[in-house]
Amino acid sequence: MPIVARAAEECRYDLVSLGEVMLRLDPGEGRVRTARSFRAWEGGGEYNVARGLRRCFGMRTALVSAFADNEVGRLLEDLILTGGVDISLVKWVPYDGIGRTVRNGLNFTERGFGVRGAVGVSDRGHTAAGQLRADDVDWEHLFGTLGVRWFHTGGIYAALSDTTPDVIEAAMAAARRHGTVISYDLNYRPSLWKAIGGKARAQEVNRRLARYVDVMIGNEEDFTASLGFEVPGTSEDLSDLAAENFEKMISQVVQEYDNFKVVATTLRTVRSATVNDWGAVAWSREGFAHATHRSGLEILDRVGGGDSFASGLIYGLLTTGDLARAVEYGAAHGALAMTTPGDTSMATRAEVEALMSGGSARVQR
Repeated sequence: MPIVARAAEECRYDLVSLGEVMLRLDPGEGRVRTARSFRAWEGGGEYNVARGLRRCFGMRTALVSAFADNEVGRLLEDLILTGGVDISLVKWVPYDGIGRTVRNGLNFTERGFGVRGAVGVSDRGHTAAGQLRADDVDWEHLFGTLGVRWFHTGGIYAALSDTTPDVIEAAMAAARRHGTVISYDLNYRPSLWKAIGGKARAQEVNRRLARYVDVMIGNEEDFTASLGFEVPGTSEDLSDLAAENFEKMISQVVQEYDNFKVVATTLRTVRSATVNDWGAVAWSREGFAHATHRSGLEILDRVGGGDSFASGLIYGLLTTGDLARAVEYGAAHGALAMTTPGDTSMATRAEVEALMSGGSARVQR
């Protein structure tokens, strides 16, 4: 059993995520540059994991973040409450009327189709979540008094400002003191790091935070850009060679970070914006586990697929303790999440488990 979490009856929360939530504005089948209307969703790499665990898997989850207290912030609140995630830990910051000092983040996202790839344009400078400081949250109360079984955050939040790595480190240190399992999704985004030092700064921050992590999640690019590990060899598709190369890299990673108990990645080949090959592999001291490989997976909206993989993986580790079962939960949940619009999953646990068992897409009636 690679992970041992605190008992559920000792803790108020099964999982708490730390990160920023943005208002996603989606032009549907069209493009941002020519849109005349947008559909609103909420989304954020770390938050999406908490929401998936709550809505798909029925676990008790909460969000640590901050919002500017205006109508956009209250819209985000309404969307998050619809997803069932506890926001009692969210800090509300007074709004100055214009956004000179604090604001809420926006994310314009078009899905892509065929040869036209998905595009995301974020507008998240000076956001409330990015201005959080380490002492803005009573971490001892959260992890000690209330109790948390699993804490999740990632490299997106770490890139938002000079203070967010310190916030993450304070949270991780408290979580570790109280026996909370810590997961981290490297989630390297070049656009977030390019103005503050690029890959060198990303590696400085992520290598520092990696020392606290039990479950590390990321794809090949993430491990290279965020931690500085090179994947031996190259592969253009999700063949056995791609998984083999990843396994070789993991052998290097865990020699340096012996605190890692599980390392997991999705394996994706983009055939087009709407057809991807999709798989996953995970490692623990007991060995490697490979998820069912799904060639030619049809994609409606790829954003959030990796976050849904993470929530399925965490659910499997928390409830079964079996790595092979957990990586199947993750891959199936990620695949289903990409069949619906928005960052977050609309799948049910029954649908995930049916897909894991080889279920088809025949009509249900």
